[in-house]
Amino acid sequence: MARALVLEERNRLSLREIALPDTPGPGEVAIAVKVVGICGSDVHYYTHGRIGPFVVEAPMVLGHEAAGIVTALGEGVTGLAVGDRVCMEPGIPDTTSKASKLGVYNVDPSVRFWATPPIHGCLTPVVIHPAAFTYRLPDHVSLAEGAMVEPFAIGMQAAARARIRPGDVALVTGAGPIGVMTALAALAGGCARVFVSDLVADKLAIAGGFDGITAIDAGRDDPAQVVADATGGWGADVVFECAGAAPAIQTALRAVAPAGCVVWVGMPVDPVPFDLVLAQSKEIRMETVFRYANMYDRAIQVIGSGRIDLKRLITATYPFDDAVAAFDRAVEARPTDVKIQITMD
Repeated sequence: MARALVLEERNRLSLREIALPDTPGPGEVAIAVKVVGICGSDVHYYTHGRIGPFVVEAPMVLGHEAAGIVTALGEGVTGLAVGDRVCMEPGIPDTTSKASKLGVYNVDPSVRFWATPPIHGCLTPVVIHPAAFTYRLPDHVSLAEGAMVEPFAIGMQAAARARIRPGDVALVTGAGPIGVMTALAALAGGCARVFVSDLVADKLAIAGGFDGITAIDAGRDDPAQVVADATGGWGADVVFECAGAAPAIQTALRAVAPAGCVVWVGMPVDPVPFDLVLAQSKEIRMETVFRYANMYDRAIQVIGSGRIDLKRLITATYPFDDAVAAFDRAVEARPTDVKIQITMD
């Protein structure tokens, strides 16, 4: 039995003992979890009990953004050692599936993803995880930063899907955690300038505090027009739609340049109208993002290079004993909050 933060049912969390694996099998490692970030999906399961077809029908341990220290190795594990500081990719695919063989294991229907029903997450002192999806952190990258690799990998996936060319101008709609991560990934990927639009001034202040990012108050200015004015009327080479809201989707189509690219990152709760004729008239390329594949190594390299500082996005840290309070704060969705983390010590 292990102590864990358990979602008992919608709107009810508890810190209690629950039966979880504690011994690594072949190809697995045991990891003492040290830092876990709270993701919007964790909060959504807490408040709604479901995300699309994934429904919480039994008690489930939350958490999937994590870093820790290897404490034991299973048979056959090489490349990792006890004491290594690591972060863990939370999606475990079927390595024999067609999706895995094609290198797109993120869309494998049989993937087992932490804290996605019925799979338990990592808000517990020890987890057992495949060594193949456990990554050593550089010595100068903190465990708190290691727990940020998971959301940053989404931004990296978006940047890779965009096929950025050096000097591109990008617009990101939505200045939430994933929007800011995507903007930073776009800069690391070669964009010369990234605009970020949102309706919330506090979020824009955080995003605009990074070099290379220009904030746009979408409640005051039209993001598509701002980008057009800055590009001689041409528009954004790449637009990353990270808000998942109908108005932002239309803004993305208006803002993108002819023959440009729109990457759909945000997920609307309900179906939204889509101006297909506008998209066709510009002959734009469109890409979609669902989690990430083969991005953890790249994300760690970018973070380790010092080109971006994700520590600035960590708003608050709570001890494990106060994990319920941490989630309740995340539910508040304070405009100045970006990432809330929980420490396990």
